Amino acid sequence: METSQARKLVISVEDNRGIDLSENLIPDAPRGYKSGFAGIIGRPNVGKSTLMNQLVGQKIAITSPVAQTTRNRLRGILTTEAAQIIFVDTPGIHKPHHQLGKVLVQNAQQAIHSVDVLLFVVDGSVPAGGGDRYIVELLANTQTPVILGINKSDQQPSDYQQLDRSYTQLIESHQWPIIKFSALTGAGVEELQRILTEHLEIGPYYYPPDLVTDQPERFIMGELIREQILLLTREEIPHSVAIAIDIVEEAPTITRVLATINVERDSQKGIVIGKGGSMLKEIGSAARQQIQKLIDGKVHLELFVKVQPKWRQSRTRLAELGYRVED
Repeated sequence: METSQARKLVISVEDNRGIDLSENLIPDAPRGYKSGFAGIIGRPNVGKSTLMNQLVGQKIAITSPVAQTTRNRLRGILTTEAAQIIFVDTPGIHKPHHQLGKVLVQNAQQAIHSVDVLLFVVDGSVPAGGGDRYIVELLANTQTPVILGINKSDQQPSDYQQLDRSYTQLIESHQWPIIKFSALTGAGVEELQRILTEHLEIGPYYYPPDLVTDQPERFIMGELIREQILLLTREEIPHSVAIAIDIVEEAPTITRVLATINVERDSQKGIVIGKGGSMLKEIGSAARQQIQKLIDGKVHLELFVKVQPKWRQSRTRLAELGYRVED
C-alpha cells in the first residue's frame, strides 16, 4: 500500500463534500475500470475502523478498545489499478440508549441501502452472538450483495473451527461469500479487496486517485483528539465527549489548532483536566503527535474543556456538534 505522505487526506479548498474538484481534476478511468461504494457494517468493536485504515493505507478513522467509537459515516477511498472503492465505515449497530445513539444507528442502517456491496464484519475471536443475529435479520431482505468478513483471524485459537462454524451457521440460509482476515496485521486484506472488486460494476473515478477520504482535515483532527480521550480516560469518560475545532491557523513553519472538548458534567470536566491539568496535557501531547502525522508538519494544539449538559439528548446540540441523520 502507498505511504501516508504519498497520498492526500483532504484538499484545502472545500466544496459541499469536503473536496475541491476544480483544483484536482478527476482523470478518466481506464477501459474496464470498476468503481463503487462498499459499506462496512457490524456490531460495535469488531474492528471496522481498524479495517478502514488498513484498506486505505493510513489512519483516517480512530480506533479504541471502547465499543461504539465511530460516530459518523466516514468514507475512505482506495484506488487501485483495477478499481476505486469508496468504503463507508459506519457506527456499530447496537441498542441505542440516548438521542445520539439513535442517530448513529439510523445512519448505520441507512448505509445498508445506499452502497453497492456490504461487508458484514464479525469478531472471529468470539462466537456469534445476539448482536450478529440482529444484523443478519436487518440484512435478510436487502437487495445489496453481502460479504461476511470474519475479522481478528490473528486472535483465533488453534481450534478455531467451532468459532467459524458459529458464523457460517448464522448465514447458511443466505449463501453469502465468506472471507477471513486480520484488520490489525493485514493478513487476508488483499483477497478481501479482490472479492469486493468483483462485486462492483464498470465505472469512473468518483474522487481524485490520490485522495484517501472525503472528510475535511478539521473533522479528522477532532477525531484524533477524541481518540486520545477514549484511550486515556476510557473508564471514566466513555462516550459523553464531543470535540469542536474552533480555529486552525496555518503559518509557514507551524499550524495552530484551538479545540474545545465538550462534556456533560462538571465531574467529567475535572477528569479530563486532571490534577493540575495533567490529564489535559497528556491528551494534548498525544493528540498533537497524531495531528502532526496527519498534516505532515509541526502543530501547536490548545485544548479547552466546556460543560454542555445532556448534549447527547438534544437534537440542537447534536446538530451543533456535527451529529445528524445523514441522507
